[in-house]
Amino acid sequence: MKKLILGSVLAMAAGAMVQTVQAADFTLRLAHFFPPVAAIHKNVAQAWADKVMADSNGRIAVEVYPSSTLAKPPALYDAVTSRIADVSLTVQGYTANRFPLTQVVELPGITKSAAQGSCIIQRLYDEKLISDEYSDTRPLFLFTHGPGHIHTTEKMIKEPADFEGLRIRRPTAVVAKLLEGLGAQPVGMPAPQAFQSVQRGVIDGVALPWEGQLTFRMNELTPKHTEVGGLYTLSFLVTMNKDVYNSMPADLQKVIDDNSGETWSQIAAGVFDDADIKGRAQAVALGHEIYTVEGGSENPAWKPVLDKASEDYLAELEAKGLPARAVYARAKELAESCK
Repeated sequence: MKKLILGSVLAMAAGAMVQTVQAADFTLRLAHFFPPVAAIHKNVAQAWADKVMADSNGRIAVEVYPSSTLAKPPALYDAVTSRIADVSLTVQGYTANRFPLTQVVELPGITKSAAQGSCIIQRLYDEKLISDEYSDTRPLFLFTHGPGHIHTTEKMIKEPADFEGLRIRRPTAVVAKLLEGLGAQPVGMPAPQAFQSVQRGVIDGVALPWEGQLTFRMNELTPKHTEVGGLYTLSFLVTMNKDVYNSMPADLQKVIDDNSGETWSQIAAGVFDDADIKGRAQAVALGHEIYTVEGGSENPAWKPVLDKASEDYLAELEAKGLPARAVYARAKELAESCK
């Protein structure tokens, strides 16, 4: 009897779900690479999906696909243009050379927190300084994670010379230039691949924020941590297929518009900053060794290398006719007002 009742309840629940999907005028597929346990999945991607559905009275349903189930990290942006996904949450730098002006925000010394970085990058977009890089999709909101640090398996990094010979996972080409300048051998890979690569001895450590150490279980493998305040950050966005947006009636477009921009940029930032606290606390609880570089990216031993990496990147973009220095200057100005 219990099995019969349970079966009936499950059938009713399944029927209700089908009816909800059928009742929706639009069903959006939102794809990202974070695991289902991650705070970014639960409190950004899923929270946005739930809010859009509620605000539209169920006329917009959003199905969230975590863990790269619809597309691998480097393909998540293009998955939106090709309609593999209708919306994606991704890292711009995973699509190499596609968003060079956006990635100016990744350079050393610009941001100190996800809240500050997200404010900067969202305003750069709103001021149309980087918006041309997204002409093929409809960005909903942009944000950054918190400060990126260095986490290693055996060797503690205290100064640039300590990087010599170490293979360090880097998220983007911009961060690769920083690591090369510091003497490391950067190895490119999305964050979800880092655990297995460290476990197999393919790399000796990773460049990640404390959030990444928590989300991708890297604290289990890298007990040495070096905090270099202002070393780098990473830019993200949630973006939507333009044709899907344009096919919606005005009232549903307004639902999407109302769940875009700085408000959601700061919601995402808050999730990252909170996860940074938890990730660091986990490392402390595990008895890990944490070395904090005095003065961060302004430390005399680190600053010349990081300044050169920044200058080289800006000069490279300027040589291609891109207004990198203007974007950089505005990002530095916004860093003050976004504190």
